[in-house]
Amino acid sequence: MTGREFVKILLAKECMTLTELAKIASENSGKKITMDGLSHKMRLGTLRFDDAEFFAKLLGYEIELKKIINNTQD
Repeated sequence: MTGREFVKILLAKECMTLTELAKIASENSGKKITMDGLSHKMRLGTLRFDDAEFFAKLLGYEIELKKIINNTQD
């Protein structure tokens, strides 16, 4: 899953636009985050993991890693 897909899923779950996310993120981060800047990062595939994690937390989600247990028999 790409960062773009991850953010789009979050936005769909919250019925939110990219513009709204950028505004909320800007208000909560102390940095200027614009819709154009966020869209550009998503389009280029340069959205960092810590950005995606920040957006998830901002919207009330956490990223969880789950180990896959291999049940193959020898």
